[in-house]
Amino acid sequence: MVDLSREEVSSTRPDMPIGRIISVTGAHAVVELMADLGPIRAPQIGALLKFPSETTVIGIVTALHVSYAGAGREEEKRRVEIEFVGEIAANPRTSAPSFHRGVTLYPTLGDPAIPVSTDDISRVYRKDSETAIRIGTISKASTVPAMVEINELLGKHVAILGSTGTGKSCAVALLLRRVIEKAPLAHIVLLDAHNEYAAAFEDLAEIITPETFRLPFWLLEFEELCEILIGQDGDSPVEMEILRELIPLARARFGSNQRRDRLLIRNQGETRPSAVTVNTPLPYRISDLLSLLDEGIARGGDPRGSEILYKRLKSRIEFISRDPRFAFMFGSETIQDNLASILSQLFRIPVAGKPIALVELGSLPSEAHQVVVSVLARLCFDFGLWGGGHTPLALVCEEAHRFAPADHRAGFAPAQRALSRIAREGRKYGLSLVVVSQRPSELDPALLSRCSTIFTLRLTNERDQDIVRAGASDATRGLLAFLPSLGTGEAAVFGEGASLPTHIRFDRLEDHHCPRSVSASFSVHWTAERTRPEDLDKLITRWRSQGRAELSAQYLTPHLARVLADMESVALSSEERARKFDERRTGNRDQTGAEPSASEQGQPTRPEAADPAVYPQQSSRRDASPDPLSRPEPGGAIDWRRLKSRIIASAVGEDAKRDPDSNT
Repeated sequence: MVDLSREEVSSTRPDMPIGRIISVTGAHAVVELMADLGPIRAPQIGALLKFPSETTVIGIVTALHVSYAGAGREEEKRRVEIEFVGEIAANPRTSAPSFHRGVTLYPTLGDPAIPVSTDDISRVYRKDSETAIRIGTISKASTVPAMVEINELLGKHVAILGSTGTGKSCAVALLLRRVIEKAPLAHIVLLDAHNEYAAAFEDLAEIITPETFRLPFWLLEFEELCEILIGQDGDSPVEMEILRELIPLARARFGSNQRRDRLLIRNQGETRPSAVTVNTPLPYRISDLLSLLDEGIARGGDPRGSEILYKRLKSRIEFISRDPRFAFMFGSETIQDNLASILSQLFRIPVAGKPIALVELGSLPSEAHQVVVSVLARLCFDFGLWGGGHTPLALVCEEAHRFAPADHRAGFAPAQRALSRIAREGRKYGLSLVVVSQRPSELDPALLSRCSTIFTLRLTNERDQDIVRAGASDATRGLLAFLPSLGTGEAAVFGEGASLPTHIRFDRLEDHHCPRSVSASFSVHWTAERTRPEDLDKLITRWRSQGRAELSAQYLTPHLARVLADMESVALSSEERARKFDERRTGNRDQTGAEPSASEQGQPTRPEAADPAVYPQQSSRRDASPDPLSRPEPGGAIDWRRLKSRIIASAVGEDAKRDPDSNT
C-alpha cells in the first residue's frame, strides 16, 4: 500500500534520505530512521521506500519498532522492517525506467532509504503492456491507476474474496467488463448463483435461463445422475448398482437404432454393448431405462435387490423426469446427439457480440445446483483438453465455497473434483478459473492456493482473514492487517496480476451495469404499503411455476400432454364444424332422412387407446345430456390455444380464469 498521499509526496524534497540500512537478511532489511525527519512523515506499514544503487530497489514497510538507548531511556530509536520486492531499471527495449519484480543487486549496510516520489509510484504501478487493463486507483494515491495484466491475471487463476455487502459482485462485473473491452471475442462462462448479473451484462451476455438451458440427462456421468435420481437414501448403494448395469444397456439399445451415427457404427454396422460404459457420452432414452427396469420387475428382482427396489427406482425416475423444474434435463421430446449445439451456447461459439454465457443457477432447483456446476466444469475441462487450448475459456464460479467446500463431506465430490482439476491442470489447456467467495475459511484450501492473483475486499471474520494471510508473503501480511477496516469497493490485491501488493479502490460502474445485489432499504419500503393483496396471486404463480412466465406442454405430465395433443389434433373451429354439420345434415336428410354420424358432423371421435377416464363412453339414451362438442353456435368457437394455456396454468396450481369470449 502506498501511504504517501499526493500532498505528502509533493512536500518531500527529492531524494531526501529518512534513514539508513542497519541489517540485511536475504530479502529483508531493517532501516533506522533519522531522529529529525523535518516535514517528512514517518512511513507507515505498506509504504514504499527506495534504495538507490546501480538500480533503484523498491521495498515495502512490513513492521515498525521503537527502542530506547541510555540508562534514562532518553534516546529514542525508531526502526522499520523492509521486504525488497523489485527494482526500477532501464527497459532494454525503450531505455526508459520501468519496474519489474525481483531484485538483481540487493542494498547493503549503510545505504540510504528514501521515500518514493510520484513518478516512482507511477512507474511501479503503471502497466505499459497492450493487454493491461485499468480496474481502479491506488487508495492513497488517487492519481495513480490500478492496473492488472490480462494474461497474468487469467492465465494462473483468480480469487475475489469479501464479506457480503463489500462490493464483491460489482468488482466481478467491473473486472469482466474491462477484460471484454480489451478482448471483445472472449469466451466466459459465469455461474450466477443468485441471478444478480443479468442486469449487469444484458448487452454482453447470453442469459441462460431454465427456458433456454438444455443440459440433457445423458450428458451426466454416473455419480451426477445418481445425485439427481437417488440422492442419499438408505438403499442407494443397491439402487446405484442396478443403474450402473442398466445405463450402458440403455445407451447401447439407443445406439443400435441410430445406424447413421458414425460413433456407433462398427465393422458390420452393429453396436457392441461391451464398448459402451456407464459414462460414455452417448444419448439414451429414459423410456429404454424404464423398460429395462420393467424387465427386472417381471423377473421379480435379482440377487442385488428385490422387486420393490426396482419399482421404487422406476417410480423415482418417472417422478423426476416429469418434474417441471427438471425440464432442462428431461423435458426434450426427442433424444438426439446435440452436444455441438450445447457447447456452442455455453462457450459462445461464435461469440456473436455476447462473449459471456450467464447461467442463472438461482432459477434451477436447488438440488440440481451441484450437479449442474459439476457438469459445466467438466465440460469446460474436456473442451480445453480435446481442443488443445486453442479457444481459451474463463469459468467464473460465484459462491465457490458451496461447490468446493473445505469440508469435503459437505459438498458434492464430482463438482469439487471438476473445479479442482481446472485449478490444477487447466492452465495447460487454456482454462482460467475465477473463484468468488464470501467465506474463504469454508473454501477448499487447495483451490484457493492455486489462485495466483487474489483480490480481498473487507473481511470481518477472523477465520477468513487467517486463511488469506496463510498464503501471503511477509510484505502482504502487513497489508492484510487492514482487511477489517477496508471501505466498500476497496480491496487488497496481491499476486501475479498486480505489480505489487497494494490497496486499491475499484472504479465505480454505471448504475445500469451494476449487478442486482443491492441490500433492501427497510427504512424506505416500510414507510408505505407497497404490496397489494392481488400482488400475492402473481407471486404465487411465479413461485409455483418456478419463475417461468408460461409453462409449455413439455412441463406437463405425459398423460395430460397426450390429452391436449388429442384435443388439439382432432378439433376444428366451431364455425367450420357448424358449417359442415349443417351442409351434411341437409344433404343426408334430402337423400335418406337420417341424421349424420358424429364423424360426419366434424366432432372429435374417441381415440381407440384413449384413457377411459378422459374419454368416457357415450350414452346411448336419447334423453342424455348433449355432447358439448356437438353443433356449436356461431361465435362460440373454442380457442384451443387459450384452453391449453389455462389447463397448463391449472396444472401448476393457478386457478383458471373463465374467458368471457369463449364457451369453454
